[in-house]
Amino acid sequence: MKIGFCGLGVMGSPMARHLASKGHELTVYNRNAEKAKQWVAANGGSLAATPREVAEVSDIVMVCVGNDDDVRSVVLGADGVLAGLKTGTVLVDHTTASATLARELSALCATKQIGFIDAPVSGGQAGAENGALTVMCGCDDQKVFDRVRPVFDAYAKACQRMGDAGSGQLTKMVNQICIAGVVSGLAEALNFAVRAGLNADQVVEVISKGAAQSWQMENRSKTMVRDEFEFGFAAEWMRKDLGICFDEAKNNGADLTMTKLVDALYAKVVAMGGARWDTSSLMKLLTHPEK
Repeated sequence: MKIGFCGLGVMGSPMARHLASKGHELTVYNRNAEKAKQWVAANGGSLAATPREVAEVSDIVMVCVGNDDDVRSVVLGADGVLAGLKTGTVLVDHTTASATLARELSALCATKQIGFIDAPVSGGQAGAENGALTVMCGCDDQKVFDRVRPVFDAYAKACQRMGDAGSGQLTKMVNQICIAGVVSGLAEALNFAVRAGLNADQVVEVISKGAAQSWQMENRSKTMVRDEFEFGFAAEWMRKDLGICFDEAKNNGADLTMTKLVDALYAKVVAMGGARWDTSSLMKLLTHPEK
């Protein structure tokens, strides 16, 4: 297929690369044009000067940027993706954004007979690099989803339509709430183990075979106890995602007491200079409280 990709950051760049490796014809755009030039030099495909130019030559356009405002800046306006998409094409938003925005874009696309899928991903930079992401999709039309679903296989180990537009974003919110709680518990547990004089690696080796096991434990425990936090999803981005969860909770009445406590901890991590540390950096607050 002719696929456009807007946003070549730590997630978008490897996702687009996997699409190119599967034989799709890629046209890419990035706000930092130099990064887009480097991507094309390394992976082939074509470079576009605006999102509209990407859309004009694509059957599917995928967007993977930072937040709601970034999505609007790429999709809307005279040079935006929507201005260039033709009838029967599809817009896919891989950004972790609000369900409200997803529904808004879906409605706009419908007026132009363009399909829309909100498709946030989970798995972090490693998942993107390895083509092993989980894709959570919201789409008003099952036929649109079925048409695009095989394309996701280039970088997805799991992909499901969760319901109508916005459902993918809501599912990603559930994902982030779970991660926040798990990482916080793991940080406290590992700190407890170290202060009790136990070998933390040995403790994890034993308890990871039981009910305490988690992806975070398997992939982050060793680096957490070694004060290493340069892996994967940044604390500042987790705060952005949790903010979206809190906004949605105001609408549906969900109690996010625990999640708010964890968000306050991430605020402390950011304040101590850890905005770009990964989410396991909650450990830092326990091992270096004076900072």
